[in-house]
Amino acid sequence: MTPASVLDLAPVLPVVVLADASRAVPLARALVAGGLPAIEVTLRTGAALEAIRAIAAEVPEAVVGAGTVLSPGQVRAAVGAGARFLVSPGRTDPLLAAMRASGVPFLPGVSTASEVMALLELGVREMKFFPAGAAGGPAYVRSLAAPLPAARFCPTGGIGADSAREYLALPNVGCVGGTWMLPEDAVEGRDWGRVTRLAREAADLRA
Repeated sequence: MTPASVLDLAPVLPVVVLADASRAVPLARALVAGGLPAIEVTLRTGAALEAIRAIAAEVPEAVVGAGTVLSPGQVRAAVGAGARFLVSPGRTDPLLAAMRASGVPFLPGVSTASEVMALLELGVREMKFFPAGAAGGPAYVRSLAAPLPAARFCPTGGIGADSAREYLALPNVGCVGGTWMLPEDAVEGRDWGRVTRLAREAADLRA
């Protein structure tokens, strides 16, 4: 089933970069076991679509999506592979049109008030704030809440366990995206127990 909102599935959206699709299913199971069912697999590697396809087929309790979506062609390929949501670092008119036509939730990227206003005018209220750390951090996201209360964000970029809590306390933040629960040595070493422990800590951040 397609989620109504990606922002409400869990406080943290793991951002997964996989060069080896054979790690996709055990990694997804480890994240779900830790309480993070929404998983963004970025389209930065040749294995990404295969990874999305595997998670969609073998981990039904996961809500797998595609990240770093840059073109209408990638929208079609990701949804065809089983992606149930789409995330982009920015937006172009053709990309936005393709995401809207895809039938799945999407988070176009913004980093300025003008970009937020432009999307609100088009009826888009849920967005990725990127690159969050470089673009102003929690203070900047907080400053958008009063003039643009209809916008809700998933800040991503430069976020760790400590700063995640600060973002999650903001009224206009639904979730944050990050990689800190996916240490490279744990993924490469297939230490799924460690990934589950870190995912559980991340899932508890809003408690």
